[in-house]
Amino acid sequence: MTVMSARVSTFALLGLAAASALGASPAAAADPTGTWFTEDGRARVRTEHCGPGGANLCGYVVWGSKPLGEDGKPKIDRYNPDPKRQARPLLGHQMILGLKRNEEGRFVGKIYNGDNGKSYDVTIWSETPAELSVKGCLISVLCQTQTWTRVGDVVPGQLTAATDTPGGPRSDPEWAGKPGAAPKPAAAKPAGAPTPK
Repeated sequence: MTVMSARVSTFALLGLAAASALGASPAAAADPTGTWFTEDGRARVRTEHCGPGGANLCGYVVWGSKPLGEDGKPKIDRYNPDPKRQARPLLGHQMILGLKRNEEGRFVGKIYNGDNGKSYDVTIWSETPAELSVKGCLISVLCQTQTWTRVGDVVPGQLTAATDTPGGPRSDPEWAGKPGAAPKPAAAKPAGAPTPK
């Protein structure tokens, strides 16, 4: 090996090492909000910011491949552990429950499965605008990750209106309100008006 080829090889190895080190740092997170087609093809889920200051992430089933039961009526959340929610339709229900952003920029919390009425630990992140990674865990060592694909079209039966409005999905009471909306300022009282006691 000549001195020149040894130098080129050394520079190539240094370049690969630098590229590996750069690649090891976390990628900039893409926006996790939007409408996503689930990996199994059974649903479309709309994610949006929610909670105080829009700091959390919520998600709603806005389309289902089989929204009707055997009786021809909309499927309901019959396995929900909360009896008050057992009569609500599965189409439009909240399944991603106010996830919080962690130090890695991923959203963590609970995801609700209307098929069995159980909630699971979940981590959601997006590294590219076209895909959302959803990692659900029964326990910390028993996890599965799905890749959901962003969709821009609307299919028949899909809910398209804003959350908590006619034709849109419904948030659970603890997340109700306009996603990311600031509280309305108190109305100014006229000058000289008495202060209520």
